[in-house]
Amino acid sequence: MKKSIVFILLVINFGFLNAQTYKNWVHKADSCYTAKNYELSVSYYEKAFKIEQKSWSDLYNAGCSASMARQHKKAFKWLNLSIDNGYENMAHIKIDNDLKPLHSEKEWSKTIDKLQKKLDIIGANYDKVLEKQLAEIYTEDQEIRGEFMNVYRAAKPDKKKIDSIGKIMQRKDSINLIKVTKILDEKGWLGKNVVGTQGNQTLFLVIQHADLKYQQKYLPMMREAVKNGNANPGNLAYLEDRVALREGKKQIYGSQSSKNKKTGKICIAPMIDPDNVDKRRAEVGLGTMAEYATKLNIDWNLEEYKKELAETEKLENTKP
Repeated sequence: MKKSIVFILLVINFGFLNAQTYKNWVHKADSCYTAKNYELSVSYYEKAFKIEQKSWSDLYNAGCSASMARQHKKAFKWLNLSIDNGYENMAHIKIDNDLKPLHSEKEWSKTIDKLQKKLDIIGANYDKVLEKQLAEIYTEDQEIRGEFMNVYRAAKPDKKKIDSIGKIMQRKDSINLIKVTKILDEKGWLGKNVVGTQGNQTLFLVIQHADLKYQQKYLPMMREAVKNGNANPGNLAYLEDRVALREGKKQIYGSQSSKNKKTGKICIAPMIDPDNVDKRRAEVGLGTMAEYATKLNIDWNLEEYKKELAETEKLENTKP
């Protein structure tokens, strides 16, 4: 009996270590991607996938790294596995700048066809008119932001170009907001069972990019949609945080960043109870703060964050 218990504990511990190792490899892969070291990112993803290949998002991100590293065979392998494991966003895969190196390959059309066939089966009972409209809105919303970030992140950002693209983005956002608020006011927050995962995500994105008054108006509707299974809890967390900060409060889930006035560096904006933020994030399906900060190219140290937060609050309280 004792031998059996020991064996079970060893199996449990081995499984736990494997899970931890998988996260560690993915974390390193994400860090290398952020640093634009795509080849090393690919090597870390390979190590992770020797342990498991269950996360469509990790597989998709690996495909992006492989594409940027010009390792096309691996890129297609991981993108196809991502589709097999749950990836459904046709509009995004088509405009993703990381995947543009793959567009000239014969395998690209095969991958797109595979995804389309999957979506045709899944979406047999979707509202096709609204699904198409929301797909077009998604493309408008994300394509201009991709263009903006390319200029913004350049070694020497062109301020005139940033301002120009920014104005175009504002105009597109205004048009998209009119379309989405009409849908929300007439039909409510439509679930993925009606407009698909991509369409459901689009409703959130447009409101997330809107002015505060619109976010305040539709936040209660999104909360109700999450309760009914018609919206993503993680997306709601992002909207909750953005509204809280715009109202002069602290965020809850640490999803929003800001610039430190003292150092000038990008950091995680003020949040409530930082000690338990990972617990709150887990409850809505978000990864840890350390994992999230890596994607933003921010060094996450809980104790340093609390110290900086206390200093910021002290300065705010001493202002006349």
